[in-house]
Amino acid sequence: MFALTLTAELAGVTNLRPDDTEGSPFWYTFKVQCTFCRETHPNNVSVSRFEMNEMSGSRGEANFVWKCKNCKRESSATIMAAPKAYEHTEPPKAQKILEFDCRGLEFTEFIPDGEWLAEGVDSNTKFTAIDLSEGEWFEYDEKANDEVSIKELKWDINRA
Repeated sequence: MFALTLTAELAGVTNLRPDDTEGSPFWYTFKVQCTFCRETHPNNVSVSRFEMNEMSGSRGEANFVWKCKNCKRESSATIMAAPKAYEHTEPPKAQKILEFDCRGLEFTEFIPDGEWLAEGVDSNTKFTAIDLSEGEWFEYDEKANDEVSIKELKWDINRA
């Protein structure tokens, strides 16, 4: 079992989370490595918690099924539950966002592509379509009359 954790400096916003619903799924993007031969896939892979793929040999289903081009072994990963929101803390602390079960592969890096959501700490203003791909985000909260931001993003993947 592995966990994706985030440490980030949130100013004026909280409850940061991927925009991930069955009607509009978030595609979690990772670099992937085979645990058998240690080969790293040259391309990033995207995984949705709402998409199930069959594993060969009737071994069930997983959100992501991958056959290593180097050693030809089949591996899989399954997202265990809905993502957890990252809450505003001072100072910023690592918080678990997502848990996944990997069999025969490891996700070695998370790429925060896709749209994220957050709320104003005091104003409850809803912020949508947040793009974290540049490593930071800035906006203005009209209700709070103040700038809000998400900076210093640090993503880690560890054993849960």
